[in-house]
Amino acid sequence: MKAIGYLNSLDITQDNSLIEFEQSTPSPTGHDLLVKIAAISVNPVDAKVRRRAQPENGEHKVLGWDAVGEVVEVGDAVSIYKKGDKVWYAGDLTRPGTNAEYHLVDERIVGHKPKSVSDAQAAAFPLTTITAWELLFDRLQIQQNTSADTRHTQQILVIGAAGGVGSILVQLASKLTNALIIGTASREESQKWVTGLGADHVIDHRQPLSEELERIGITHVSHVIGLNATEKHFSEIAKVIAPQGKFALIDDPSTPLDISLLKMKSVSLHWEFMYTRSMFATDDMAKQGELLNKVADLIDAGEIKTTMGQHYGTISADNLKRAHADLESGKTIGKIVLEGF
Repeated sequence: MKAIGYLNSLDITQDNSLIEFEQSTPSPTGHDLLVKIAAISVNPVDAKVRRRAQPENGEHKVLGWDAVGEVVEVGDAVSIYKKGDKVWYAGDLTRPGTNAEYHLVDERIVGHKPKSVSDAQAAAFPLTTITAWELLFDRLQIQQNTSADTRHTQQILVIGAAGGVGSILVQLASKLTNALIIGTASREESQKWVTGLGADHVIDHRQPLSEELERIGITHVSHVIGLNATEKHFSEIAKVIAPQGKFALIDDPSTPLDISLLKMKSVSLHWEFMYTRSMFATDDMAKQGELLNKVADLIDAGEIKTTMGQHYGTISADNLKRAHADLESGKTIGKIVLEGF
């Protein structure tokens, strides 16, 4: 089968930073599904791994974790899916990625693809959807309800709301909670994007967060979610978060955070890493498959729209290089997807 990977960690501008090659098609055992890949999306983690992880034993390292495809074979312990099922998932960081014609994935972290959107549109969702859902409901324990008497009793400040995770998180929070949602975005087009996803307010993270919140009449927020550049905003986060508030982040701060700034307010800090369940084979790893199915139902009901920002064409080394370069620029809106070989 055809696959795309690398033999050396290189800058994306280098010719061999990503290359196409042939390898044997794997066979599923146990809980694994063999999926014929139809579409993928590219995430910041792809670029991070390419820059940091040197392949072992002289073998190509294949990146990519978001995927939509068709089950073509199943392992002997599979009980949820069968050949011919269309599925979507975000894979397992400890295993080869989805930038290949065929891919093995544990059925417990897989969901049924939503029927109402294309393969490319669906491929934009899984990794960011799992991250956003776990942030909101597992880590921060935001209340899911629609009762009028709880409207805006919680406030969520989402830093970097125009990116992949922010694009689905704002929608989930808007549809499933009564929280006041404040997104941050710096450019006019990204601010419009976040507003269109359901944010109640959009502020500019190039300015001090406390001043931007004061501008819209808000002094404190009960929850803050840091999706990027947390180290740049941390002192302002400590200033605007309410006493006994909750702060969660997903990025890798380039400098240490002074968490003592959170002490006087008794603020709790939460890390979200969506690969934890698959990486450690936790007892509840099947929750990822369950939440993907819940979101598929929301999409098919017209409640959630695709977060696909741009379609970069077929799955090829050149198109993946372009996607990595654009993600590393930090200026993308929504998700980048590729489709077909």
